[in-house]
Amino acid sequence: MAAALLALACFAGVGRSLYGQAEPTATRFGDLKVGGTFNLADSDYTANRFRGFGFYSNFDVNYHLGLEAEFHQLNNSVSSPNIYERTYEVGPRYVLHYRRIQPFAKALYGRGVFNYPKVGPGFGANIAYNVAAVGGGADYILSRSLILRAGYEYQRWLGFPPHGLTPAILEVGVAYHFH
Repeated sequence: MAAALLALACFAGVGRSLYGQAEPTATRFGDLKVGGTFNLADSDYTANRFRGFGFYSNFDVNYHLGLEAEFHQLNNSVSSPNIYERTYEVGPRYVLHYRRIQPFAKALYGRGVFNYPKVGPGFGANIAYNVAAVGGGADYILSRSLILRAGYEYQRWLGFPPHGLTPAILEVGVAYHFH
């Protein structure tokens, strides 16, 4: 009788684990978004604001951490239309989730190309520099597939004469969320 009571006590705890949550059978490796932006930048090369466009892609590997890749094309269309800043950057991003709003922070590193003004007929310079950037903003989930973005990025062009170039970029855009 004691053996039967001991067996019953052991098996009583097993029944509770039978109702546990099952492991998901279909999970994906990450979450991908691809989008475009309109950009407005304060460049310290001229007093004019640069305007342009950009493209970005986010690949979130888990709920908070991901990778961001960006491209910016910023043009000085006021005083000298052939001056532009073009950047290619990649780096980590950290995301928070509050229902439809997803604030994020990013740290990027890449390459920037600066097109200097023409001095004479046919003379101009197009020189590349390393670029480090930090930024942040928020994504707003408009629908299951569309994401609106507002963000800010501060860039530091390393080795840009005489004291470096430090554009501050505001961006507004939309992205497609792949499922």
